[in-house]
Amino acid sequence: MALLRRRKRPDDDSPQTPGSPEEDEDKTTKSQKRGKKRRKKEYSCLDNCCWLVGCICTTWWFLLFLYNTMPASFPQYVTEKITGPLPDPPGVKCVKQGLEPKHPVVFVPGIVTGGLELWEGHECAEDLFRKKLWGGTFGEIYKRPSCWLKHMSLDNKTGLDPPGIRVRPVSGLVAADYFAPGYFVWAVLIANLARVGYEEKNMYMAAYDWRLSFQNTEARDQTLSRIKSNIELMVAINGGQKAVIIPHSMGVLYFLHFMKWVEAPAPMGGGGGSDWCAKHIKAVMNIGGPLLGAPKALAGLFSAEAKDIAFARGIAPGVLDSDVFQIQTLQHIMRMSRTWDSTMSMIPKGGETIWGGLDWSPEEGYLPSQRTNANITTSRCNQNESYSTMCDTTRINYGRLISFGRDVAESHSSDIERTDFRGAVKGYNLADIKCRDVWTEYHNMGLSGIKAIAEYKAYTAGDLLDLLEFVAPKMMERGMAHYSHGIAENLDDPKYAHYKYWANPLETKLPNAPDMEIYSMYGVGIPTERAYVYKLTPAAECYIPFQIDNAAGDINEHVCLKDGVYTVDGDETVPALSAGFMCAKGWRGKTRFNPSAIKTYVREYDHNPPSNFLEGRGTQSGAHVDIMGNFQLIEDVIRVAAGASGEELGGDRVYTDIFEWSKKINLKL
Repeated sequence: MALLRRRKRPDDDSPQTPGSPEEDEDKTTKSQKRGKKRRKKEYSCLDNCCWLVGCICTTWWFLLFLYNTMPASFPQYVTEKITGPLPDPPGVKCVKQGLEPKHPVVFVPGIVTGGLELWEGHECAEDLFRKKLWGGTFGEIYKRPSCWLKHMSLDNKTGLDPPGIRVRPVSGLVAADYFAPGYFVWAVLIANLARVGYEEKNMYMAAYDWRLSFQNTEARDQTLSRIKSNIELMVAINGGQKAVIIPHSMGVLYFLHFMKWVEAPAPMGGGGGSDWCAKHIKAVMNIGGPLLGAPKALAGLFSAEAKDIAFARGIAPGVLDSDVFQIQTLQHIMRMSRTWDSTMSMIPKGGETIWGGLDWSPEEGYLPSQRTNANITTSRCNQNESYSTMCDTTRINYGRLISFGRDVAESHSSDIERTDFRGAVKGYNLADIKCRDVWTEYHNMGLSGIKAIAEYKAYTAGDLLDLLEFVAPKMMERGMAHYSHGIAENLDDPKYAHYKYWANPLETKLPNAPDMEIYSMYGVGIPTERAYVYKLTPAAECYIPFQIDNAAGDINEHVCLKDGVYTVDGDETVPALSAGFMCAKGWRGKTRFNPSAIKTYVREYDHNPPSNFLEGRGTQSGAHVDIMGNFQLIEDVIRVAAGASGEELGGDRVYTDIFEWSKKINLKL
C-alpha cells in the first residue's frame, strides 16, 4: 500500500485554508478547466466525421429548399447574366415560324433507357409491387442488391421470366422521359413538341422490355401487336396523316424488326400486308442507331467492361475486381447482362466486309480527335503536311476488334503467329462452390480454354461469333435463334422470311414504300470505341479471365489508343460507320436492300460540349443520349413532323468522311 502514493499536484503547494470559500471556488475553477481539457481530448475523428456529414446535409437541404422556393425563371436568369441571352428552344422557334402539328409521332426507346416495374416477385421484394426496378432513383439496388439482380435477370435457358418473377415495361410517355431524376432521355424532345401543340393523342411511347429478344417481346407481351394497333389508331384519329417514327439507339434495330414483322403473315408476323408501312409511316428518323452493331456491345459480352470500366480500373486498380464483402461487381453484371438477349442484336454485323480485316479497315488513316480542337479527317491529313505526324496511323488496325497485347495490335499480320482456338479442348476450373452465384460460363472453359483464346491473339469481325460461341455457349444458343449477323447473298431466299434476320439491315429488305423517308441522325466529334487491347488476368476464384489492358495507351494530345481502347469518330457509343453506312450507301437509291428506292438522308450533329455547368448537358451535344437534347436535332424532328421533307431540311449534312469510308466497303448492292 505504501507504493500507492498520491502524486502531488503543482497546485498543492499553494497554502489554502481547508473549507474556506476561496478554496472551494478555486477547486471549482480548476475542475472546470480540467473538464474542458478532458472533453477536448475526447473529441474523436468519428465526431469530426459526424459534424462534417451534418454540415454537408444541412447545406444540401438548405440549397434544395432555396431551389424549390425560388422562381422557376431564376436559374435561367442567372445563366443569362453569365453567358448572355439563351437561344429560343426549338419548339418556341418553330411556333414563331407558324409550324403546327401534322403527323403523329411515335418514340421507340433504346436499351436500358425504358423503365421496368415489378408485377410479381420473390419474398425479398414483397413491398415493391409496381415499383420501378429500373429507372427512377435505383434505390432498391443499394437496399437489396442480390434481390435486385435476381429480379432483373432473365432465365438463362428460355430468355424469358424466371419462375415466380414478372418484370414489365412502364407504359406511357413517363416510361422513358427521364432515366433518373434530373437525367432526361426523351423529356426535352417531348416538351418541345408540346410547345408546337403536340399532346398524348398524337404522341406515343412504344415502350417494351428491352431485355428480351425482339420476337420474344411479342411472344410474351404482344408488344409488336400493340405498337401496330396504336400506330393505326393514331393515324386514324389524326385525319389519316402518316406517323413519324423516332427510334433511338437499339430502338432503331427494334423498329427495323417491327417493319418486317408487321408485313409478314401470321403467326410469325403481324399480317399487315406488304403495303402497311406505305400506308402508315411518313418517315423513320433513326437517332444514334447501331445499325451495323457496336464494338462496345462486344466488349460488354466478352468481359463485362468497356472504355469507362478500363478508365476506372486505371484510377482505382483492384476495386471492381475485389472479393471484399463478396462484391464481385463485374461478375454480377456479366451474369445478369448475358441473360438479356437483346444485347446480342448489337454485335457487329457484316464481318470483315464491313469492319475490316487484320490489315485494313474503312476508317484507316483517320485519327480521332475532338472536333472542337481540330477537325482532323483523312482528307485533311492528305492535304496538309503539318498534320502528318499526328495523322500517322500506319500502326492502327481498327479491323482487329480484339488484340491480346499492344504489340499484336500494331504488328503486321504476317508477323503474328496464331493458334486457332476453334476445336480447342476445354478444361474445368476447380472453383469454390460459393462462386456459382456469380459465375458465368468461364468455369467450363478451364485454363486450357482460356489459354487457347489468348493464343489466337487477334480477332476480326469475322471471328466474333465463333469467339462468343466458345466463351458463352448458353448465351449464344439463345442468341443465334433470334439474331443473325451476316450478309445475305440472295435476299429472295425463303430462309430470310424468318424473324432472326429482320433486325439485320444486311439480311433484309426495306418495305415497299417509295414515299417513305429514312434518316440516320447521330452525333460525331467524340472518340468512340472501335477496338480493344486485352490481357489475361491472374487466376483467382470467381474471376473473369480477360480484361482490357488499361496500361496500353498513347500520351499524344490527339490520342488514338487510351486505356487499352482504340477510338474512331462517333457519338461515344456508336461509331459513325455503323450509324451512317446504310443511309450513305447500303440504302442509298435503289439497291437490293432498298428495292423501292426509299429516300435516305445522313444528318450528323457536331458535338459541342457545354461551356459551363450552368448549361447542363448542353444544347449542342452529340453524345449518344445527350443528343436527345440537341436543339438542331429537335428542330429537324419538329419540321419533319410538321410536314417538311428531307430535301427541305437541306438533305445530307456530314462532318465525317462517312461517304469515303462507305466507298471502301465492297458490298454487293
